[in-house]
Amino acid sequence: MVRMYILLGFSFLFFHLYITGEISKYINMRYSYLSFSAIFVFAFLTIVQLIFASRKEKHEHCHDDGCCHDHKEQARWKRIANYMIFIFPIASALLLPVATLDSDMVKAKGFHIRGFATKSDDPFVQRQFLRPDTSIYYGADDYDDMIRKELKKFSKTSHLVLNEENYLSAMETIYQFPGQFDDRDIEFAGFVYHDETAKKTQLFVLRFGIIHCVADSGVYGLLTEFPGNPHLANDEWIHVKGKLSTIYYQPYNATIPYVKVKSWHKIDKPKEPYVFRKYDQ
Repeated sequence: MVRMYILLGFSFLFFHLYITGEISKYINMRYSYLSFSAIFVFAFLTIVQLIFASRKEKHEHCHDDGCCHDHKEQARWKRIANYMIFIFPIASALLLPVATLDSDMVKAKGFHIRGFATKSDDPFVQRQFLRPDTSIYYGADDYDDMIRKELKKFSKTSHLVLNEENYLSAMETIYQFPGQFDDRDIEFAGFVYHDETAKKTQLFVLRFGIIHCVADSGVYGLLTEFPGNPHLANDEWIHVKGKLSTIYYQPYNATIPYVKVKSWHKIDKPKEPYVFRKYDQ
């Protein structure tokens, strides 16, 4: 019966995440249909397990060798340990609040990364910074075709407005072709992050983004330069307007795009602070 309750717990967990919208903290919403399907899969398995449990009859016979009790105890503790492995994610997801990634996570993971990404032995687990990079999910030719289509799309306008739909694709294109966007007007929103190596008039405006799931999430955005000290604290959300240009940023030993800010104002933290990579634009 314990297995049935565990399956029921997973059914309720996915139902809870889907109904509350908190599933967006874990996966790209492009794949939300998977979590929705999981509700019915686990519900079906719960019913199956209930049928099996109700039909199962337990007959235990102990021998006179005195070992039966010890074997039963060992098996019992082994089952408990196995069940706890499955119970823990259910309990933690339902009882603990979902934490939204913020500047503390940026600082903890380290921001001074040459190449803008932390490398892993597994190419599908990379913690990316500033520049989205989906090239690991494509062949070389396919990625080149995709990114040039994005360049063609964003080159049609002289005023880039980044929103939840195009944020990651636009950022990736800007970082891939920084010279193509010189003197282009841009506006976007994000949270403030002060890097220790930046000037007082410089700060990063960032958003956490999810390519496929939270395992490959990263923090993406642009260095911004203000006419004066904006006196903003980490994690304050702002909307900036300015012109794109490029700058040689010494901490990265690289030339990166940045925004010369013309105007800005504080905004409330969005209801959905994450952005997701869209592939069907």
